[in-house]
Amino acid sequence: MTQPTANSESSNTTFNHTTSSLNAFATRLLDWFAKNGRHDLPWQQHQTDTPNPYIVWLSEVMLQQTQVTTVLPYFARFMDTFPTVQDLAAAEWDLVAEHWAGLGYYARARNLHKGAKQLVEVIEETGEFPQTLAGWEAISGVGPSTAGAIMAMGLHRYGVICDGNVKRVLTRWAANDGDITKSTTTKELWALAERLTPTENSGLFAQAMMDMGATLCIRRKPACLLCPLQADCLAHAEGRETDYPVKAKKQPKPSKFSDALLIESADGKILWLQRPDNGIWGGLWSLPLQFVEKVDGKANSKATGKTADKKSVTSADKPSKVASDVRSHEKIYEAEFTTAEQIINEWLIKNELVTQSVSKSLLDDAPIKHSLTHFHWYLTPRKLTVDSAQILELNEKLASAEIDFKWLTEQTAQDNLGLPRAMIKILE
Repeated sequence: MTQPTANSESSNTTFNHTTSSLNAFATRLLDWFAKNGRHDLPWQQHQTDTPNPYIVWLSEVMLQQTQVTTVLPYFARFMDTFPTVQDLAAAEWDLVAEHWAGLGYYARARNLHKGAKQLVEVIEETGEFPQTLAGWEAISGVGPSTAGAIMAMGLHRYGVICDGNVKRVLTRWAANDGDITKSTTTKELWALAERLTPTENSGLFAQAMMDMGATLCIRRKPACLLCPLQADCLAHAEGRETDYPVKAKKQPKPSKFSDALLIESADGKILWLQRPDNGIWGGLWSLPLQFVEKVDGKANSKATGKTADKKSVTSADKPSKVASDVRSHEKIYEAEFTTAEQIINEWLIKNELVTQSVSKSLLDDAPIKHSLTHFHWYLTPRKLTVDSAQILELNEKLASAEIDFKWLTEQTAQDNLGLPRAMIKILE
């Protein structure tokens, strides 16, 4: 990427401000940051002469779609256990997953672990971290804005950022009414970010832009009176700050329903499955899940026997939904279930085993709502106690399919496995 000078402009982009406003942007922002910005975050590198790109990379990945207050304890724990990129690369995935559990967007953790291994290879070959934007973008999970942040803050070189916070600041300041989900608007905002980023101190500028978006130019009730850019902020001049950024209205999220099966031994150990690397909660540990089809009360009333014609093995006392058998809803089933869960479902049907409600009160038996990026997931815990012979049979079926599973008590699982937040909710 060409390094812009303070007075350069893109020939393909029309900016909504005068040259003097464009040129004064960085100076005003940096003056504000020096007096009012955050200077005590553990990953900040602008006050050191020997920046550590590992720390910046780690924090940037954690901060994607996640607030600083949420990230701080996770970052501290990661740094205690994995103080160098070599430590992270050498760690077993289960340990990394355990440290990430609860932070959400779990593909980030997978990419982080993979990226650490890639970085170690680069360091072993060259003796240092990647030194170019392209070198960082080649690392798993690192996009243009993250790469720019690492270049600017982690290496004290030139780098441009244009993440969600920055886009909010820029769309308001320039009154850019383009849909930020569209590539055309993204290109315009990147061009503006490049135009405003100074060649010198781009790391300070990046941190200042992040702080502006996180502390003043927030989504609701922005603190415009404290903003160093308010004099020529076009959205502020129009009194329309919260109209920006413009984003196409999202369609309502669909809802999915599952039973979370607590298959328990006589000594209180529960069956846990490791999720496949791809898909939801990749690489983390979960209770076996069963897809539940919403049906009308009349149809479901037939599912009150032991197995409801072998199409329901979990809903003997649930009047509003039916657990689905692969033979009746094959396409839905395959989309919702892992191989391990298919094995367990078939095993339950074959043995005519019925799970029971965990709680004794109808009020306490409401599903646990867990919202993900693309849908709301309603999880209802269901319990089944199995004997030693049944455990042996189930173990053999799972082992023959090379499924990773463990029998652990609730507390041991929480202490030693990487569990998604939804599983913690169920246990609580």
